[in-house]
Amino acid sequence: MMRLLQANPPTTKTAVPPQLPALEFELPPTLEASEPPEARGLARDDVRLMVSHYQTDRVAHTQFRQIGDHLQAGDLLVLNTSRTLNAALPATLPDGTELRLHLSTQLPAGLWSVELRRPSGAATKPYRDGQAGMQLTLPAGGTAKLLTPHNPALRYCANQPVRLWLATLHLPLPLTSYLATHGSPIRYSYVPESWPLDYYQTVFAHEPGSAEMPSAGRAFTSELITQLVTRGVQFAPLLLHTGVASLEDHEAPYEEYYRVSAETAVQVNQARRQGRRVIAVGTTVIRALETVTDDSGTTHAGAGWTDLFITPQRGIRAVDGLLTGLHEPRATHLAMLAALADSCHLSLAYEQALQHRYLWHEFGDLHLLLP
Repeated sequence: MMRLLQANPPTTKTAVPPQLPALEFELPPTLEASEPPEARGLARDDVRLMVSHYQTDRVAHTQFRQIGDHLQAGDLLVLNTSRTLNAALPATLPDGTELRLHLSTQLPAGLWSVELRRPSGAATKPYRDGQAGMQLTLPAGGTAKLLTPHNPALRYCANQPVRLWLATLHLPLPLTSYLATHGSPIRYSYVPESWPLDYYQTVFAHEPGSAEMPSAGRAFTSELITQLVTRGVQFAPLLLHTGVASLEDHEAPYEEYYRVSAETAVQVNQARRQGRRVIAVGTTVIRALETVTDDSGTTHAGAGWTDLFITPQRGIRAVDGLLTGLHEPRATHLAMLAALADSCHLSLAYEQALQHRYLWHEFGDLHLLLP
């Protein structure tokens, strides 16, 4: 039986609070979506959808294009309008070692959060031998210089492997033009082939900035959105530029840039006052909304970089439901899901997903959590 466990505290100093929830299950490689649904002969909205009600433990299985059957007139769906960048670049060390540089988050003062990866066949693996001061050569005369570990705790841990670095970039072209010419979408070992950037965009994405696709919204089509609006479902936009995936044990999400407009804040507050459901399309939306929602549950306009880490102990104030993908056993996103849903319900839902052979990751199936 699958269980939601409380993980042991980390053995080394990290920025992550202890008692991070983690589901105990094995994810078979056959359930990792290795290509876009279009490559499997499906439309975007043909992926499967598991709908689970965390107050009653009721679970339904359907196709995403039938999501309207599980929504109500007046429901407010909040969307992330960030566009995905070609955020993976070939990079070379001074000794000729070839690496991949993954751009994660653009920070103030011209800084970047970056990850180094080592090519490994059709995929990449983490490269943990970076050093402060190291300079990498990028295409067309560009350079990147590593400054210091991004995680402040690791700056004081001798011999501690570093995943993310603070770095400066010097590029011969504006960022988006440079990445369009020399970069490619970030992908991991479960996606062996390279796919064009269009496969990593949602239909409502318009402002470039995400290192990886805010994938919960990928299955929406213009036609489906029109159908939902006709049925009285409302939509509100916000922006959060996603960084590289946080897949490692006890590793909290890092800073990400967000912007919530006054109009969206008004829509969220009105929905809550009127007893209508607010449903986040993706964990990125929850992170942005929770950053600007106060202790009374009132959402405000705001912009900046958020390092908010949402756990069951903190709770969720801004939303009633969540559309999301399926997360790996120790992904930090599970802490956010556990803050919304009862832990026993979350275990039940994931057991159902495994039994029904749902597909994981950005090209996989989706999970709609509702009251």
